[in-house]
Amino acid sequence: MDLKIVEINDQKIAELIAQDVVINDIRDAMDLMANADYQEAKRIIIEEKHLPKDFFDLRSGMAGEILQKYAIYRMKLAIIGDFEKFKSKSLKAFIVECNRGDSIFFVPDRKTALRKIS
Repeated sequence: MDLKIVEINDQKIAELIAQDVVINDIRDAMDLMANADYQEAKRIIIEEKHLPKDFFDLRSGMAGEILQKYAIYRMKLAIIGDFEKFKSKSLKAFIVECNRGDSIFFVPDRKTALRKIS
């Protein structure tokens, strides 16, 4: 799991660098958080491709469990992707609700991700 650290407005941001799914379960998500925290980053950017399909099926509970841990540990997270392709009304409502908050964001691109979490 490779992280690239960038600094914006005196805030370190960890960007996950990978080509495929890296976060397969809650343990992987916690490892990512610990790795970023070790590098003094309290903000993380990942891409949709780093997450398994189950993450986007709210019935699996994976998204809720992972995102709750990030919120509890006050780690801001931006997930970059094309979320319009998902047809689930509950997932769309979940994404809207997350984007209303101040710690978890579903965004279309890196520029928006950096703006939201910095």
